[in-house]
Amino acid sequence: MRLDIVRVSKTFRGKVRALEDVSLTVPGGILGLLGANGAGKTTLMRLLTGLIRPDSGRITVGGHDMATADGRLAVQRVLGYLPQDLGVYPDLSARQFLDYMALLKGLDDRQGRRRRVGELLELVNIADAGDRKLRGYSGGMRRRVGIAQALLNDPELLIVDEPTSGLDPEERIRFRTLLSQLAERRTVLLSTHIVDDVAQTCTELAVLGQGRLIYRGTVGDLTERARGQVWSLVTSGQVPPIGTVVAALPHDGATRYRIVAATRPAAGAEPVAPTLEDGYVALAQQHRLTAAETTA
Repeated sequence: MRLDIVRVSKTFRGKVRALEDVSLTVPGGILGLLGANGAGKTTLMRLLTGLIRPDSGRITVGGHDMATADGRLAVQRVLGYLPQDLGVYPDLSARQFLDYMALLKGLDDRQGRRRRVGELLELVNIADAGDRKLRGYSGGMRRRVGIAQALLNDPELLIVDEPTSGLDPEERIRFRTLLSQLAERRTVLLSTHIVDDVAQTCTELAVLGQGRLIYRGTVGDLTERARGQVWSLVTSGQVPPIGTVVAALPHDGATRYRIVAATRPAAGAEPVAPTLEDGYVALAQQHRLTAAETTA
């Protein structure tokens, strides 16, 4: 299912500019959407689901115009959405909650609905706790219930906002694998600030910075943007005030720093191969520099 976002802007009360002139096309498959908290990712997700509307610009999903009531209804029928904060009914069990959500999504056949709920409880690895009340669930378990509800109607478009928040490392790996499998026959938009989730799941990504689209391309190309800007420095002294430290590890009584900087941060710094996180940091540095020059 193709997504077309054309010159979309959104401002909230208090003149908070969440998105500004964003254009983005997603032809299908899985796209990672990266950005710091407050970059505009959640606003874009809510626009795509029809929960809010843009101040300007146009959004079409699968050929449906999200500016029309008919278009929004058509999209919502084939949409699975996991918001960043999913409200649940604490006195219901996971099975009861999913059954209720399935009814809301139009799954009227009782036997088919129960079968689907059972399949999803197995899929997200909480079948053994399916009859426990949600008030006794951990944050990670509630997140898995949220993932299950997003998949109830076997959606053509799956939008997930910070899906691995609250999951332990093993659960994160399991969910990333599930997302990759789901993307084989549907469009998946993965919004996150966790770079590793994108690195392990997506080949294509977009990056938002302060409400603007600052990158659209492949994971490999963004990684390469940091080539020649990533340094390893071992020192027992102070960190040089140049660039961004992305890692610091003890090393023979000193500390080994991994630094992203446009120039060599210190005499003993050696260049190293970049990762996606390095590319993302280098892009953010350049965006801040450009923004500062524009406002100066």
